[in-house]
Amino acid sequence: MLPSLLLTLREGLEAALIVGIIFGILRRLERQDLRGLAWTAIAAASGLSLALAGVLHIAGAEFEGQGEMLFEGITMLLAVGVLTWMIFWMRRQARFIESRLETEMRGAIRHGHSWALFSVVFLAVFREGVETALFLTAANVASGDGLATLIGGVIGLAGAVLIGWGIYVGAARLNVRRFFDVTSVLLLIFAAGLFAHSLHEFEEAGWLPAIAEEVWDLKPILSDTSTVGSMLRMLAGYNDAPTLLEVVGYLAYWTVALIAANRWSRGMSNSPYRSSDDGPNARDRMTRRVEAQDR
Repeated sequence: MLPSLLLTLREGLEAALIVGIIFGILRRLERQDLRGLAWTAIAAASGLSLALAGVLHIAGAEFEGQGEMLFEGITMLLAVGVLTWMIFWMRRQARFIESRLETEMRGAIRHGHSWALFSVVFLAVFREGVETALFLTAANVASGDGLATLIGGVIGLAGAVLIGWGIYVGAARLNVRRFFDVTSVLLLIFAAGLFAHSLHEFEEAGWLPAIAEEVWDLKPILSDTSTVGSMLRMLAGYNDAPTLLEVVGYLAYWTVALIAANRWSRGMSNSPYRSSDDGPNARDRMTRRVEAQDR
């Protein structure tokens, strides 16, 4: 439940901030008459995202045996790639989101293209929805508990909506930079576990060789079926008897992630275009503008 709650809370809050920016731009352009069209695009993107999540769930239930293992392995591998890319991409590109959205919306409004405006808003929200659907499917596969995943997802989305609305109306404040920094670390831990779990599924399916089937056996100390062990398995991919490939894969993921984080930090510190609004601070700027634009 915790991974799905964390995933939907973060993705939901990103979507809420984007929605707030969209309505702030409409207000700034004095085109409040287009709010209905924007809400229609948001509703369509949300509905299609829910449909995609349902399709992924149904598709996973149709597979058995090797097909099920491959579906689960591929789903988790895709989620790892998208989740890792999303974390680093958002930290680098967050400062451009508002200006890019405003440029696209201005162009659509200027030319009187309602469908163009609809597409801009729809795609901005749908991207978050697709990521959420994929992440929830992977979290469900990793945990094996569909009900807990669903409950966590609903709680996370509800929390994101409440926080987003509170920020928009000025009733709540959130250190967005700190929130995304902390959740980024937690999601990288989750992604590393997903990557190791996907390798396990490929081993089970026969796509990868099972080298050294048990590097260690911690079942007598902390079984991954115990209460604590199952929580660690869902959040960090804990395995009480991993294969050598899983251990190497887990360490390799963290090596790549830490190298990428180090290069990103050095690139940002050395960038001649860096300003106080760049990087993680951009989300604080986005939040302040969302608060200010509705006053």
